[in-house]
Amino acid sequence: MKTYKYALKTGIGRTIEFERKGLSQFGITCGIKCGNGCLYCYMSSLLRMHPAFGKIKKNPFESGYAIVDPDMPNRVAHDACRKHCRGMVQLCTFGDAWAQEAVQYDIGRRCLEAILSQPDWTVRILTKNAIVTKDFDVIERYTDRILFGMSITSTPDKANLTSIIEPNASSVSERITVMNEANERGFRTYAMLCPLLPGIADSPEQIEQLVESAVEYGAQEIFAEPVNTRGPGLRVIQEALTDNGYKDEAAAIKSIRNQEGWSRYAAELISNVQRSVRKLSDISRLRFLLYPSRLTEEDTPRIKQDDAGVIWLGKS
Repeated sequence: MKTYKYALKTGIGRTIEFERKGLSQFGITCGIKCGNGCLYCYMSSLLRMHPAFGKIKKNPFESGYAIVDPDMPNRVAHDACRKHCRGMVQLCTFGDAWAQEAVQYDIGRRCLEAILSQPDWTVRILTKNAIVTKDFDVIERYTDRILFGMSITSTPDKANLTSIIEPNASSVSERITVMNEANERGFRTYAMLCPLLPGIADSPEQIEQLVESAVEYGAQEIFAEPVNTRGPGLRVIQEALTDNGYKDEAAAIKSIRNQEGWSRYAAELISNVQRSVRKLSDISRLRFLLYPSRLTEEDTPRIKQDDAGVIWLGKS
């Protein structure tokens, strides 16, 4: 993994979109290109015009490299001291503060210490990397001010598939182990089941297993989401699964590359997640993130008949 450095301007910034999602009022961006290499990631579509790509002369949609700001903890420290309006900070909004390129500079730990050294800030941690446990000593000092989560995108029996789709992240089994350890240490935890891909993590049985696991590690909130179709991600996933001999799973991905297929998948996913949360937890804990622009006219009213736990996003 080739790592490029790029200086960003903002340490802690307002994030209206994350506030709408119920995640945080503020966010930290530790880099422009994350080293986890998740094939479904659509952030390159949002950031494709960023000057960082022009500076290093790289295609934003290529893999095999990361762009990080090693000085981000100092920017965060500056903003944490000077901002008068304070609240929940997402670490991170773009990228993973415990991805390999960020760990080189200890960005996750240093950002945590910089924020929490100041009063009235709280932090929502989200990562896919088990190396975050090296910083559990920091979290233990501030358990009342931190919400801890690992992005969990399948059940452990699908490890062969997630290793293809999330090549540089920790295995799902490792992430679940970390969540259980966090709960045992008394951390405040939440579940992030995003995205739940068709053919990989969307069956009623798989969803029930994921929700049951979330209950076991004490999740105060359960976030879930269908895969975002922006950018080339679905095509790339389909090709990677085909190349590795997973034809059925590749066909499931292909089936949602049109509006009708994606809409049907999203509507069924909502229903299955609601059913499991109602059975095993409390529906008030569900936060199902939904951008409705690709829903069909048939599926939209179907979802609205029972949209408990659904957070409707987008301009409308």
